[in-house]
Amino acid sequence: MVKDQEVERIAKKLDKMVQKKNTDGAIDLLRELKNIKMSLETLQSTRIGMSVNAVRKQSSDEEVQTLAKSLIKAWKKLLDGAEGKVAAVEEKKKSASPLQCSSKDSPSSSDSKKSEPPKTPTSPSTPTTPTTPTTPITPKFTSFPPAPVTTDSVRTKSRELLVAALQIGDDHKTIGADCDHLAAQIEDSIYQEFKATDMKYKTRLRSRISNLRDQKNPDLRRNVLCGNIAPERIATMTAEEMASAELKEIRKAMTKESIREHQLSKVGGTETDMFICGKCRGKNCTYTQVQTRSADEPMTTFVLCNECGNRWKFC
Repeated sequence: MVKDQEVERIAKKLDKMVQKKNTDGAIDLLRELKNIKMSLETLQSTRIGMSVNAVRKQSSDEEVQTLAKSLIKAWKKLLDGAEGKVAAVEEKKKSASPLQCSSKDSPSSSDSKKSEPPKTPTSPSTPTTPTTPTTPITPKFTSFPPAPVTTDSVRTKSRELLVAALQIGDDHKTIGADCDHLAAQIEDSIYQEFKATDMKYKTRLRSRISNLRDQKNPDLRRNVLCGNIAPERIATMTAEEMASAELKEIRKAMTKESIREHQLSKVGGTETDMFICGKCRGKNCTYTQVQTRSADEPMTTFVLCNECGNRWKFC
């Protein structure tokens, strides 16, 4: 229990570093993790693997990246070992099945051989009894570790909608992505930010689903399926960041056109003597203000000298 609390404490610190985009001190936390004997239960309950992987991607420190990769590789072996034990148990159960008994152990094997019809020449080791698969098929994880299971109906429905958005087209089949697992990670990242399924949570989910379903922006969906965009990243991206390359170019062109029109136009401007021209030092100027950035940023002021025609701007 104490070990789980310690690992969970380190995971929270690493997550804060990723959110603040400042991984200073991450190497000390990773060294603490290296000295902790990790168990499968601790890995799954604390989700420490996702935190370490996020720090690895965020940090530019080669020592942090190397140590993070080493930890993830060791923990992956722990998961593989657990899956191997499950496979061994299943194989043992199936080997004990009556279907796997050799024909030599059957008391009526000689009679059955006499009554069998002639066979075409085959290898002497060809079995005469039905064969069944002895190795169970286990799902492959697209990332490490698995996202936690939820029983909340709203969160479950959100994950289903994300899966449907990720499965549009055949990209998920070509790439071989586990859409259920990927959707669970995206939803969980959003839930961890708001800690509730309120309106902010639902609005964030709707924007992710809408952009992933956009037929004009397939690159976003492919990058998420391939892992180029991590689940934690897609959960926090803005609308501008998720937009297609074509839409970004259109917005950029519209902004430039708006600026150009206001720079060239004298009609509708306000005459003032508050500004001094840098060329002729005159004060006979006309200015206009335009919102060229986001709404929470100040407006840009464009000034025209009515004497010499010099133009300049400032924020």
